[in-house]
Amino acid sequence: MQKSPIELWLIRHGETEWSISGQHTSRTDIPLTDHGRQRAVEIHEYLQNQNFSQVLTSPRQRAQETCRIAGFGDLAQTDENLREWDYGVYEGRTTADIRKDQPGWSIWDTTPPEGESLDEVAARCQKIIDRSLSAGGKVVLFSHAHLLRILAATWIGLRPRAGSTLALGTGSVSRLGFERETRVILTWNRSFEVE
Repeated sequence: MQKSPIELWLIRHGETEWSISGQHTSRTDIPLTDHGRQRAVEIHEYLQNQNFSQVLTSPRQRAQETCRIAGFGDLAQTDENLREWDYGVYEGRTTADIRKDQPGWSIWDTTPPEGESLDEVAARCQKIIDRSLSAGGKVVLFSHAHLLRILAATWIGLRPRAGSTLALGTGSVSRLGFERETRVILTWNRSFEVE
């Protein structure tokens, strides 16, 4: 019997008030907007015929709400490693606001005071990858932008900072997998905006 191909389906949670404003959101547990909930319904429609060997979600409300509305709430296991990058004292602040005090600042280059380093986040991503590979088949992950961008870079063997080049919208679906034995990005940042 042939084993089903391993794929990681990455779902960024739907829109929140802070994703609209550009505020760094990690520990702050805020709900989806109405638009964010609608996007989760669209994710449900997109994923309804997929069978996943494992469903993992961040502990944060916005990821869990997206997971539930998408139809996977009863199957989901919460994994602390899927929580967003801890922004420390920069929680709730925008990049523009932070740059008033720290010109040229980027989360990708400077560990936030009282927060996590890029390497610490990448180590959590590797644990998620290892867990997903152990599960086999298709695994779906409901999480956050920075975390998923770092996870994708790690998956394809790039330095974690390469995640900075992978834009990821709210309520998007991406897929990681293999081309033969090589880890690849199969699709990236699939959104459901009505044209």
